[in-house]
Amino acid sequence: MSSILAFDLGASSGRALLGRLVDGKIEVEELHRFSNDPVQMGNRLHWDILRLYHEIKQGLLKAKHAGIALQSMAIDSWAVDFGFIGKDGELVGNPYHYRDRHTEGAMESLFAQIPPAIIFARTGIQFLPFNTIYQLFALKLANSPLLKEGNRFLMIPDLLRYFLTGQMHNEFSNATTTQLYNPVESKWDTELLKLLEFPKSWFGDVLKPGSHAGMLQPSVCEELGIPSIPVYAVAEHDTGSAVAAVPATEKSFAYLSCGTWSLMGTEVNKPVINDLTQKLNFTNEGGVAGTYRLLKNIMGLWILQECRREWERAGKSYSFPELVQMAAEAEPFAALIDPDDSSFLPPGDMPSRIVQYCRQTGQQAPESAGQFVRCILESLALKYRYVFELTERLSGQRFNGLHMVGGGIQNTLLCQWSANAIGKPVWAGPAEGSAIGNLVVQWISQGQFADIWEARKVIRDSFPITIYEPEEREAWNDAFERFCVITGLTE
Repeated sequence: MSSILAFDLGASSGRALLGRLVDGKIEVEELHRFSNDPVQMGNRLHWDILRLYHEIKQGLLKAKHAGIALQSMAIDSWAVDFGFIGKDGELVGNPYHYRDRHTEGAMESLFAQIPPAIIFARTGIQFLPFNTIYQLFALKLANSPLLKEGNRFLMIPDLLRYFLTGQMHNEFSNATTTQLYNPVESKWDTELLKLLEFPKSWFGDVLKPGSHAGMLQPSVCEELGIPSIPVYAVAEHDTGSAVAAVPATEKSFAYLSCGTWSLMGTEVNKPVINDLTQKLNFTNEGGVAGTYRLLKNIMGLWILQECRREWERAGKSYSFPELVQMAAEAEPFAALIDPDDSSFLPPGDMPSRIVQYCRQTGQQAPESAGQFVRCILESLALKYRYVFELTERLSGQRFNGLHMVGGGIQNTLLCQWSANAIGKPVWAGPAEGSAIGNLVVQWISQGQFADIWEARKVIRDSFPITIYEPEEREAWNDAFERFCVITGLTE
């Protein structure tokens, strides 16, 4: 029995999932789950990278204590964030969180040096203020000692792999998100690095998903009392792993990886880099099996999560099922927001920002928790329709429905409203998409599956898929027209 381990790190929690192939089906078991809490230190927001490393070791220990002989392991996480390793091989500083405010104004300052059209033509990546290129540029503007002491640039999974194996590599799917990788030339963009005065020596070899990236080093094995096992570089951007797990039956499909962020798009054989893609701020991120993910970031359930945190701070504690039930009982389409408005990006008092947005757009603002949640979920579903139609336009494809994967599919109201909004079926599942994609890429590398399409077939046979058929078409079409007017979205 092939037993492998996937560490899937999200923006708020992480998990270690054990994967087994039993009678031609995938079985998964959660061995370890842990919180991933950012750390505010002074005016800066950091990731607790050493805590994440500790939790990975705890996952390995739990496998040992359960008597499980592992064949391999791999890690996936969010994109864009990174750390530096110094000349002595040690970590230089704690990685910044992408929501830290040190990047404010950096994107605009960089555009004064390099026009956006040049950056997009060379990278095909959408413009987001927290992209790696702007984080690095912000450090440069601040004359940060990180850039003086740093010898090698490693993204979050790269760092954790280095701690485990002692080997430094960059992985393809995450490298493409930096806006410093040239997908046409299939390498770091040396012209951009030269213009930005970032040393080429920071950036190492780029491993494709499925590459063997090293073995657990002796110090780790001795500490944990375990044998060494291979560590693979899978699609280490968690969205890349989630898309690998989409149980599609057709090569032309649309997906929505739904969680703290919502990422919607399709799989393409080569990047779609043109003026319209740039205008619509779509992105081309690396995927599995030589593919790219033509997609757009949507703010996602972050807005709801922050509302819930704010209500908890005020002494009102609601479970997510309670919030969904209250939303179902609230008046439909009473207020709508653009989830991607910049005011919703930073952490903080999200209900007040929603109220301000509604007042600025001439709407009656929500008052009760149920009204806030309904506003958020309806607005997300309507934004999904907007991006779904743009994805069809850019890719030249027509999709029969939408595959939703990730933890957000546990919100059945959002799944149903997404089907209502796009007017086509939603196929929801699996929930642990990123971890399952992580697992199947390991198995492909080990010869257990011939390719990603065989793996997707096994995923379909192994996990339940819930189908949501569209309802209330006239009401949702009317709401979409109003949504486009309120948000100013005309494309």
